[in-house]
Amino acid sequence: MKHYDYILVGGGLFNGVIAREAGKQGKTCLVVEKREALGGNIMCRDVEGIMVHEYGAHIFHTSNEEVWKYVTSLVEFNHYINCPVANYHGETYNLPFNMNTFSKMWGIASPAEAKRIIESQRQAVEGEPSNLEEQAVSLVGTDIYQKLIKGYTEKQWGRDCKDLPASIIRRIPVRYIYDNNYFNDPHQGIPKEGYNKLIDRLYEGCDVMLSTDFLEKREELSGLGDKVIYTGTIDSYYGYQFGKLAYRSLKFEHQVLEEENHQGVAVMNYTDRETPYTRKIEHKHFAFGTQKNTVVTKEYPVEWEDGMEPYYPVNDEKNNQLFQKYRTLADKEEKVLFGGRLGEYKYYDMDKVIESALCFAKDQLKL
Repeated sequence: MKHYDYILVGGGLFNGVIAREAGKQGKTCLVVEKREALGGNIMCRDVEGIMVHEYGAHIFHTSNEEVWKYVTSLVEFNHYINCPVANYHGETYNLPFNMNTFSKMWGIASPAEAKRIIESQRQAVEGEPSNLEEQAVSLVGTDIYQKLIKGYTEKQWGRDCKDLPASIIRRIPVRYIYDNNYFNDPHQGIPKEGYNKLIDRLYEGCDVMLSTDFLEKREELSGLGDKVIYTGTIDSYYGYQFGKLAYRSLKFEHQVLEEENHQGVAVMNYTDRETPYTRKIEHKHFAFGTQKNTVVTKEYPVEWEDGMEPYYPVNDEKNNQLFQKYRTLADKEEKVLFGGRLGEYKYYDMDKVIESALCFAKDQLKL
């Protein structure tokens, strides 16, 4: 069989950058992907002319000029700006927390009034916060916490805020200006032809094996390459010998609706505890769509179990210590290198994945 310079395990963004950088140097790559298509969690599908983000909303944003230049050299981006809305029992508030939020919540109009209210409510917590609830209240006060943080966070983590560590929320962005742009980064947008086009460009020239579990054919597939770049879960690679790392997972419910405009915004967060989903995504708004129908996705956080997709590493002290045991094994590998969100047990935004992969290509692979 053909021999390759690199066996890329996982067809997401990290390995896509490795594939492109390797290709520039004339190196050959075989991509082994467990799913039926490349793209990882940024994979999209066309539904009635609407590009649907199959695994949740992905809005590209970055302050890294090198990363922005990199992606825009591959595909053209639109000018979408993320301005999500929070829905609390039918009351809607702008996110992130800004003067539009405060004006709606308290009927005020000046930054000074907002500061006075928040400062007054912050006094409800005395001393060092001992849990997430106290930490949030100490940062933004009781009203914002109760309506816009508590229910959403408890659904996201599957635990009461009083049972979550304060360290999960180190800071909460508060703007005393009328600005609904969620991100502070100067560059933001969505690929005009969807993320699949970006993935196609990154993996151009690679051989690909889809619907293939690398771990089931590890010896055979490893033998086809000089190096293996593994972006799957690091604990599964080592047969969970120290125990399983914890993740949070998601379930998605996609619907085609015979409506032109369902919620008026791409991302709406449901912040009450009673609504079972955390977000509702209306995909056409990412591309300023004018189709007669619309596609809406409800996003349900769930506890990760075997067979589910691991989305968010649970980076608490216990799991980070467990990861270090696997990292020690990984550091001893000569042929296999680990990268990406699952290989490094670390949550990454898309631009940080690209930044990490570019550094990895230069430092680890000398590309």
